[in-house]
Amino acid sequence: MAEWAAAAGSVHRVVLASPRSFCAGVERAIAVVEQALRRHGPPVYVRKQIVHNARVVADLRARGAVFVDELDEVPDGALTVFSAHGVAPAVRQEAADRRLPVIDATCPLVTKVHAEARRFVGRGDTVLLIGHSSHEETDGTLGEAPERIRLVPDPAAAGTVRVDDPTRVSYLVQTTLATDEAAEIINALRQRFPALSGPGSDDICYATTNRQRAVTTVAGQADLVLVVGSANSSNSRRLVEVAERAGSRAHLVEDVGCVDLRWLVGATTVGVTAGASAPPGLVDELVAALTALGAGEVSEHTAAVEDVRFTLPKEVRQP
Repeated sequence: MAEWAAAAGSVHRVVLASPRSFCAGVERAIAVVEQALRRHGPPVYVRKQIVHNARVVADLRARGAVFVDELDEVPDGALTVFSAHGVAPAVRQEAADRRLPVIDATCPLVTKVHAEARRFVGRGDTVLLIGHSSHEETDGTLGEAPERIRLVPDPAAAGTVRVDDPTRVSYLVQTTLATDEAAEIINALRQRFPALSGPGSDDICYATTNRQRAVTTVAGQADLVLVVGSANSSNSRRLVEVAERAGSRAHLVEDVGCVDLRWLVGATTVGVTAGASAPPGLVDELVAALTALGAGEVSEHTAAVEDVRFTLPKEVRQP
């Protein structure tokens, strides 16, 4: 804390964005691994990171979770958990072929996108998936029908993507995208494909939307916004981009130890939020450090109150 004390005097106010940190899908996924460890004991194998946060992964690893990239790293017969980001049908088939006992922690909102992909493909559409390349969620959705689903990562791709029949085309959206980013791409697609249809309800999840709305307002009040989250967290990176578009300097930090004190120079008001996969305790640690610098006022802007809860899979549900 010595170097933090050296920076004292600049920060006078901290504004917390709410909602922030864990969403219902993340809480559910973490609970799946915790319950599996409690019921079956370690090791429990998890394909990919259960959620994209280094602290969460480290804590679960310390309790006996083993994180692997692919199923060929899982021993025969070992209990296996699919992460919150979902998997392609080929992964499910591989697990079935090996007779691995599986617990699926896929977020229900991601499951919804998979179901929409199957429905759109089933009626003969080419599906345009708006999302980021090589993200686990988009990889899983693309796997529903690789020959019929095209990834559209940006407006430039929207201008060049090819479809089989321009009168039979639909779109889906990665659940963690920035809402304005997705809207720009959808508008570009509509200009090319007037018959474009979409899902009955937004694919971008409520938690992503709520956190982006909250940070937009906070960024309007702050000289600097600190977003707590891991570098591989899509929704956390989007919060940085949204804050910047709202006019504030913004940085993504894994935890309080990653804050560069030079960022605080001249920042009298600091906004703080966290991605949906970041534990609330990491925010508490950051706010405590900012308070120690002399921030005499800590306030909160609430954009929405979240009361969503998802039922656990039957394999780990309490009797």
